[in-house]
Amino acid sequence: MPLSKIRTLIVDDSITFRRALEMGLSQDLNIEIIGTAMDAMDAMEKIKLLKPDVVTLDVEMPKMNGIEFLKKLMPVHPVPVVVVSSLPINALDALQAGAVDFVRKPVVKGAFDMNNFISDLTVKVKIASKAHISKPRPPVAVPPVRPMGGGFTLNNNTTSRNTIIAIGASTGGTEAILEVVQNLPATTPGIIIVQHMPPVFTNMYAQRLDRICKMRVKEAENGDRVEQGKIIIAAGEYHLRLLKDMNGYFIRSEPGPKVSGHCPSVDVMFDSVATTAGKNAVGVILTGMGADGAKGITKLHSTGAYTIGQDKDSCIVYGMPMEAFKLGGITKQMPLNQIGGEIIRFLNSKIF
Repeated sequence: MPLSKIRTLIVDDSITFRRALEMGLSQDLNIEIIGTAMDAMDAMEKIKLLKPDVVTLDVEMPKMNGIEFLKKLMPVHPVPVVVVSSLPINALDALQAGAVDFVRKPVVKGAFDMNNFISDLTVKVKIASKAHISKPRPPVAVPPVRPMGGGFTLNNNTTSRNTIIAIGASTGGTEAILEVVQNLPATTPGIIIVQHMPPVFTNMYAQRLDRICKMRVKEAENGDRVEQGKIIIAAGEYHLRLLKDMNGYFIRSEPGPKVSGHCPSVDVMFDSVATTAGKNAVGVILTGMGADGAKGITKLHSTGAYTIGQDKDSCIVYGMPMEAFKLGGITKQMPLNQIGGEIIRFLNSKIF
């Protein structure tokens, strides 16, 4: 029997769904349901009163939806929140508003696929209970056109086709990745990214980054060329591997079994970068639960590549970077808000 349970508050406007969540999550001996709330106002009062360790939050609620609620909640009562949504765009908006993670609501096809949903939500609640939550920074405004000025500056000698940047992340990674790449100039060498995220969500996330960043951003498609000024996001349930031919780098985007518990896997990506690019690569591992990417970036580091790990204080969950650091796979560990600048500093110092 655990010494302390994860005190969890369930917020959902459907009494049927609240009861289903309460019954499902209560089956885990590590989770205690301390209350339920039917709307945002009810939730705010119960969060103040009960001080839960984790909140599960429905996004599609009447009066005030979950995203607006998060914007009001997080500046005054930062608490780990796992959002539940049937719409990818709402889940991404919720992450930007301060949620730790999300679970997609089961699709009604005769009956709910509740077992898989509850299993996924249970894991996410446990991860969220370990999250480091602080008051959110102001949201990044999405410009109507791609930004041109500002940000970092690359010297003219950083345009080698052999240079590649690889970034891996999980819990808390959607906003962490944005922090790293949003100000990189359009002349930055090609970037490939694995963020643990299901299908559909990865494409919408890529579209969102494309509207914000100076670099072009797209979801991975098999055979995509890795080019200067382009960011490729691994597709949900597809591993991303780096390859090279006489014309330069390209990617393989293929389904496959989970590696290190995930598909796409950060380990798979870093391993391929180590084999294909070696010392010509920059590897970055960001916030995330578990150890996916730790072995891969350590292999990459052993080839002479420059590797960066996000530090503990700036991580939502200091798992993946910690494991990589413990294995000796990190050249430099630093706060999230310095990583983009460090990439540029390193590229500007690199002799091609």
